[in-house]
Amino acid sequence: MRFKFFIFFFVLGLSFLAQEKFTLSGYIKDVKNGESLIGATVSKKGSNIGASANEYGFFSLTLPKGEHVISVSIIGYQTYTFSVNLDKNIKQNFELGEEGKQLDEVVITGEAEDKNVKSTDMGVSKLDIKQINKIPALLGEVDIIRAIQLLPGVTTMGEGATGFNVRGGNIDQNLILLDEAPVYNSSHLFGFFSVFNPDAVKDVKLIKGGIPSQYGGRVSSILDIRMKEGNSKKFTVNGGIGSIFSRLSIEGPIIKNKMSFIVAARRSYIDALVKPFVASSSPIKKSDFYFYDLTVKINYRINDKNTVFASGYFGRDVFGATAFKFNWGNATASLRWNHVFNNKLFMNITAFNSNYNYFLGFKLESNNQSFDWKSNIVNYSIKPDFTYFLNTKNTIRFGAQALFYDFLPYNATGQFASGSSVTFKADKRYGVEYSVYVGNEHKILPRLTFEYGLRVSMYNYLGKGKAYYYGDTISNETLPFKETKSYTNGQIIKAYVNPEPRFSANYVINQFSSIKASYNRMAQYLQLISNTAASTPLDVYTLASNNLKPLLADQGSIGYFRNFKENMYETSVEVYYKYIQNQLDYIDNADLFINDKVEGQLLQGLGRAYGAEFYVKKNKGKLKGWISYTLSKTERLVNGISNDNWFFSRYDRTHCLNTSVNVDVSKRWNVSANFVFLSGTPASFPNSKIQIQNFNIPYNTDNIRNNYRITPYHRLDIGATYSFGKIKNGEYNQTLVFSVYNVYNRRNAFSIYFRNNADNKLQTEAVRFSVVGSFIPAVTYNFKF
Repeated sequence: MRFKFFIFFFVLGLSFLAQEKFTLSGYIKDVKNGESLIGATVSKKGSNIGASANEYGFFSLTLPKGEHVISVSIIGYQTYTFSVNLDKNIKQNFELGEEGKQLDEVVITGEAEDKNVKSTDMGVSKLDIKQINKIPALLGEVDIIRAIQLLPGVTTMGEGATGFNVRGGNIDQNLILLDEAPVYNSSHLFGFFSVFNPDAVKDVKLIKGGIPSQYGGRVSSILDIRMKEGNSKKFTVNGGIGSIFSRLSIEGPIIKNKMSFIVAARRSYIDALVKPFVASSSPIKKSDFYFYDLTVKINYRINDKNTVFASGYFGRDVFGATAFKFNWGNATASLRWNHVFNNKLFMNITAFNSNYNYFLGFKLESNNQSFDWKSNIVNYSIKPDFTYFLNTKNTIRFGAQALFYDFLPYNATGQFASGSSVTFKADKRYGVEYSVYVGNEHKILPRLTFEYGLRVSMYNYLGKGKAYYYGDTISNETLPFKETKSYTNGQIIKAYVNPEPRFSANYVINQFSSIKASYNRMAQYLQLISNTAASTPLDVYTLASNNLKPLLADQGSIGYFRNFKENMYETSVEVYYKYIQNQLDYIDNADLFINDKVEGQLLQGLGRAYGAEFYVKKNKGKLKGWISYTLSKTERLVNGISNDNWFFSRYDRTHCLNTSVNVDVSKRWNVSANFVFLSGTPASFPNSKIQIQNFNIPYNTDNIRNNYRITPYHRLDIGATYSFGKIKNGEYNQTLVFSVYNVYNRRNAFSIYFRNNADNKLQTEAVRFSVVGSFIPAVTYNFKF
């Protein structure tokens, strides 16, 4: 009997030892500059067991005790393979070098090539800054926002429109994060350039569907932009001199391999070039038209367990002439602390401030009359975020966030010739959004992975200030005002709670193909008020309140992903359906400017967007690039609008075709081209007119909103890059970029309006307004020292 017990406990002990596991953890960085490599893979050779580095390059891989062959890899870098005897927990950092340093064709290897097939990511597009640099751009300037507009499901209203639209959503439905701080206006010069300096950007990730639980606050997409940390090995200087602006960035170590910084600045100089050549009496002498931005970041690795980051962005557009002036700008500041509790638990705490303000003014020098108007929105937030690498099958992410809104709708002052003045100032509006979330990436089976989670957001509309209450009326009419209530500082006027479930699944069919599905619900407590053809930097935001419910969106998607020729080609087909509640709209002829009771003229209805996105990308060889096609439909349903029927959204584009290719012709020359074709956007045109005393009064007999479409948008851009100078780290340190925007002089319609013919007042004519009406050549010189 004793012998049997001995055998039993002996076998039990062997079983325990056989199951004993240890963890390999650490950071993965670029050997050249010390930058963390987001998404790098650490895996056990010959198996499906592996882990990916998070946004800060940290990884954790748990394996059974014993000898293992480990592979560390990421696309574009040399794969590092080594053997390890895992008989205890091991902390080890890795530094990878780029492949193809001999300037010949870059042959990309590494197990992360098939991440698009094996991960649960859906509706996710990730662009490396090196890819973006090779895309032809307006006036030869690399632009992040224009680059993502070439991706499936992403559109714009045209030249001169700020921001971008994702799967039929408005620009305010995109959460744009720069080092985790929100940026409200992503454009310089009315949408021609983005506010992000490419010399300071490391990683760009757009999430359109299957949004993880750590993100919230917008219903259409997340654009997560990560700044460089600064070269921790040596000092480098990057810059460029272009046709419209120049840029300069400096980065380097403060304490080698422990503390580094980066400072990047840009400024346009059309005004500086033009003013010396005009007469002193010319209005241009007194005009201002320029933009600038400054990006700063510093990080300090205190020890193996603690790293702190401080980053900031400050940018502004200034335009003004003798009689008018307007300007707008973003300012963000974020402070982050990374802490490694142990080999499985990683924490990041982020605190940020974001300030977006804008100004409009007019002045008549002849009689000293003037008008000034300004508005701003400020955010303060703190967000602790934890990642727990439970085991090779479960990675749990959880955290919380508090976000405070401080919003001034308008503050306007009018000055009369008599010297008297009048002021219109709205009460400040306040809100606070709390959220808690948890998510788990769970590898159910070797071929089946789920990522599921829940985010619960709680929003309070707060005093101090007045809240207006309205009665009911017929649809599409101003709501009758009932009463005003005053609230003290911090008093809750209205509260909302919204659970936001998230789910993604991936079934790997074989090594090169998979099927994915996802669902997410998103809540948004801030919306943009604009009834113009396209949003402008001077549009006003509004918070969810006692009259306006938060925007809610449910989106489901399913897709098939397939790679060919050893991952040389990526292909995917995604089908999505998005249903939106409390979509903001307006009564006919709504007065949205300096109106303290504007909520009485706002309507809320339903929205839906659905479509299919097709994507083919070539990753290897001398010719690289992609082609995407989106077939979609976006509609709204609002009581009192368009006869209470579904009508096309202003952002609906049925067909969207985007192509971007680049070819390495030789070691020094690279040529590239973009082609874009977009269906025309819907617009409301009159279908009849009444003639009274030789005047035409247009009107719409069927009362249908967005009943016509403007002409399609299409454009071809080409570019060529010549590399020369010294070879540093396998690359030439100087380039000349030649580009031609809108090669065949297409005059794309931004809008179409109607007027009476100058010679015949009874004849009505349609007028096409085009922002860009000719081809635009440019040359840019870039350098790196």
